[in-house]
Amino acid sequence: MIKITFPDGNVREYESGITGYEIAKGISPRLAAEVLAVSVKPEGDESIDAGETIDLTRPITDNCSIRLLKWEDEEGKRVFWHSSSHLLAEALEALYPGVKFGIGPAVDNGFYYDVDLGGQTLTDSDLPKVEQKMLELAREKQEFHRIDVSKDDALKYFGEKGDQYKCELISELQDGSITYYTNGAFTDLCRGPHLMNTEVIKAVKLTALAGAYWRGDEHRQQLTRVYGITFPKKSMLDEYVAMVEEAKKRDHRKLGKEMELFTFSPRVGMGLPMWLPKGTVMRHELENFLRKKLLQYGYDEVVTPHIGSKQLYVTSGHWAKYGKDSFQPIHTPQEGEEYMLKPMNCPHHCEIYASSPRSYRDLPLRLAEFGTVYRYEQSGELHGLTRVRCFTQDDAHMYVRPDQLKDEFKKVIDLIQYVFKVFRFDKFTAQISLRDKKDRSKYIGSDENWEKAEQAIIDSAAEKGLPTVVKYGEAAFYGPKLDFMVKDALGREWQLGTIQVDYNLPERFQLEYTDADGSKKRPIMIHRAPFGSIERFTAVLLEHTAGHLPLWLSPEQVKVLPISEKYADYAKKVCESLKNSDIRASIDDRNETLGKRIREISLLRVPVIVIVGEKEAAAGSVSVRRDGVDKGVVTVQEFIDRFKAAVAEELA
Repeated sequence: MIKITFPDGNVREYESGITGYEIAKGISPRLAAEVLAVSVKPEGDESIDAGETIDLTRPITDNCSIRLLKWEDEEGKRVFWHSSSHLLAEALEALYPGVKFGIGPAVDNGFYYDVDLGGQTLTDSDLPKVEQKMLELAREKQEFHRIDVSKDDALKYFGEKGDQYKCELISELQDGSITYYTNGAFTDLCRGPHLMNTEVIKAVKLTALAGAYWRGDEHRQQLTRVYGITFPKKSMLDEYVAMVEEAKKRDHRKLGKEMELFTFSPRVGMGLPMWLPKGTVMRHELENFLRKKLLQYGYDEVVTPHIGSKQLYVTSGHWAKYGKDSFQPIHTPQEGEEYMLKPMNCPHHCEIYASSPRSYRDLPLRLAEFGTVYRYEQSGELHGLTRVRCFTQDDAHMYVRPDQLKDEFKKVIDLIQYVFKVFRFDKFTAQISLRDKKDRSKYIGSDENWEKAEQAIIDSAAEKGLPTVVKYGEAAFYGPKLDFMVKDALGREWQLGTIQVDYNLPERFQLEYTDADGSKKRPIMIHRAPFGSIERFTAVLLEHTAGHLPLWLSPEQVKVLPISEKYADYAKKVCESLKNSDIRASIDDRNETLGKRIREISLLRVPVIVIVGEKEAAAGSVSVRRDGVDKGVVTVQEFIDRFKAAVAEELA
């Protein structure tokens, strides 16, 4: 007998070899119908790892903790979508004989499969017939079977099939670790896990076609990437399609143009945003909002150059890690002198720390900078303000003693939670981003320092009561991170704030402080950015609010509209009063109808419109509209007082 521990702490005994499906069925038939996979964590595993997700039909042979995964669980969705990618491949193989397959993973919103159609064509107009074929196959209730296979047999099978992509993948695998999954007439090289059968896949939407180089190498074969998403209910697909349509309306690129915030120019260069006057006001307001908190938290603001010696990034390790994929060095007229466009601010801040002797009394030292950095992105990856080649980080680095690390880390968590509260990001998860469990070659520093850094993040997140998930392989090359994953108004997830613990850069830059006993010690470094970057934060905020920004952040807060030219002078008087009270206001006295002016102003998302005519001019009042809703008539001073109170409430 083996002991199975459930999430509520309940422990039950079962025969060794029982499956997740049998456990679910023993609890209730309804649960058995809803469960998609099972997460298993061996007894004695005290790590924060969520466990290994396996098929419902895999035998469980040892004492363990389990979670029965349903659609509501992220791991459940990934299993559902991974199986859907196999269903897509089976449909394509039926409709396009001879098609060859690359990889077909689940992604954040669905799945894709990279395919080589061998000269056959697949266009958007063909996708409905592929969807119908997928649904036809799903209704067959095809079971997914896992099969262990030797390396020689795997190479033989895919070699005879003529699928060179699978053969290449197999050649890199260890014999004894290779598995197939079969469903219906389709067999794929795959580790799993998968659904029990295809019956639960009830709704299908193939969302896009794109080109993708095999293994991301532009010198190799370009494959066709077919994107899709599936659901266990048709109503869920309908909701998803409606959400996609709403997302198009909220696209920050569309809103940015309508609101006159930013622009791009091919002459300036791809991925290089230019902030227009209104956008610059918004940007400055974001920076000033955070600056006030920096003063409260004891930060010192610094400014560093937009370039740095190549040797600076050799020292930090960034050149070895990212050099070949970065903007290439700038060569000066002096032989051998090379500079880099600044890809990150931390090496410069390390040099500022090193510029003066430091005592244990000087720590924590908090250096903050709204620093513009430059990172090369492939042209196909650029997307509005969310993926650019030039962006400004709300960056800071804290240099702390070991006894200060957790308290300082938790203060940053408090700062990020305040930012999310002000901007109404109510749903978020803190992702603990750790090293890859197996491949440690992509990280610098000792195991001891990594373990201390990871534990500090785990403990701090637990002590603050944050909702967390753990992702292995997502750490920075120099240290683990706490990444804040925010859900916007449409339920989409974005990574915004980040905090990182770093023992390695202080080591590489030989940073020191003198301790109380006179000995030299190494500080620990915390990297943090509550916004992530001004550009990305702006994009996410625009889409989250559909352009209806908080009152204090709106580039233009009030538009004053005289009903006719007769009241233009009074409108100017009102506007001056508002400006003198630090309210961003302007007049729209164009020779257009009041209705047309109001409609055009609504495109700019100006939150407040005040209308003045004969009655208002006589009484010294204004008629107020807020976000399209009539708020009545008040005196100018009363309007100013209410406006100030509303702003204070937003920032409380």
